[in-house]
Amino acid sequence: MVYLDNAATTLPKPRAVVDVMRRAVTEFAANPGRGGHELSRRSGDALYCARQTAAEFFGAQIPENVIFTPGCTYSINYVLKGLLRPGDHVVISDLEHNAVVRPLHKLCQYGVSVTRAHVCEDDPELTLRCFSQAIRRTTRLVFCTHASNVTGVRLPIEEIAAMCASRGIPMGVDGAQSAGVLPLALDGQAVDYICVPGHKGLYGAAGTGALIMRDSSPFGTVIEGGTGSASSLRDQPEDYPDRLESGTVNLPGILAMKAGIEFVTGKGRENIARHEYALAQMAYDGLQKIKGVTLYTRRPTPDGHVPLIPFNVGDLASEDAGRMLSERGIAVRAGYHCAYDAHVCIGTAGRGAVRVCPSAFSHPSDIDALLRAVRQISIN
Repeated sequence: MVYLDNAATTLPKPRAVVDVMRRAVTEFAANPGRGGHELSRRSGDALYCARQTAAEFFGAQIPENVIFTPGCTYSINYVLKGLLRPGDHVVISDLEHNAVVRPLHKLCQYGVSVTRAHVCEDDPELTLRCFSQAIRRTTRLVFCTHASNVTGVRLPIEEIAAMCASRGIPMGVDGAQSAGVLPLALDGQAVDYICVPGHKGLYGAAGTGALIMRDSSPFGTVIEGGTGSASSLRDQPEDYPDRLESGTVNLPGILAMKAGIEFVTGKGRENIARHEYALAQMAYDGLQKIKGVTLYTRRPTPDGHVPLIPFNVGDLASEDAGRMLSERGIAVRAGYHCAYDAHVCIGTAGRGAVRVCPSAFSHPSDIDALLRAVRQISIN
């Protein structure tokens, strides 16, 4: 199987990620921070080291500002539901994933209002103006994706964040498609909250993620429970990370995320990105030559996109094209990609799209196989 569904989750995983998960269930199986015995202390030390690694990678001032979560969706929910209250207004883009759209839809039932700013693929300055014009007196937060999981279009988050900072409005970023590929760090961009998954561009395991915060000012909690600290109190602790990390953490997954970050750091994020862009451009150029293939974005380049391509074949429904590619040994994602708003923007709301995305482990031969398979189904 040629695997090109890396925008959903990267496969294969680095050997170090696999090895550390195997070790974690034996050597670090005790509950961190919940006991004074040696096994618990060892687990706690491993957890802190993972927090330090993530803090360094994402530019957090202190490790405690890294909150480990069950995934990017949880991280986003923590930000949206922790900050927004009835009467508040939030600005998002018109390309957002349901991880943003659905929590906000729920919050709208309690008095939060939302404005969608249009993202223009060819004009980041226009995108910035759209965000600026969407801000109101009651705007409490600007939250947007760094890059669309449907189109790959990259938003000018540096400029949006600077605009927000000048107005005293916090900004959060969904880094699901950019972490590990694009520059994304609190010490390099003026964003306040970064939400990431562990299983995509960080090459960790599924069911892991993180919220990285600029400061430690407490905001509302979504989940309360045992933290191993302040156990005599009924209120949730105010100190981070305990405030947002109730219950037993997924230590094997967190250590896998640490190993994945170290893999990206060791290979060099820029080198991984260069490799993926070359393959994405190879795929785009080849698809452009196949009769009946419709492409929905410009050729992916680092200044405007992540290395991801949406397309359709003839009149085929995207799911049918995806199934036919799977029958030919090509794994892709087809449909709406949990981001229907983005499909409305590119005109594929009635059929979805086929999405291909390479990884650090992809090869030119994988792209050749994809193009051969697309030619076959386009003829049929």
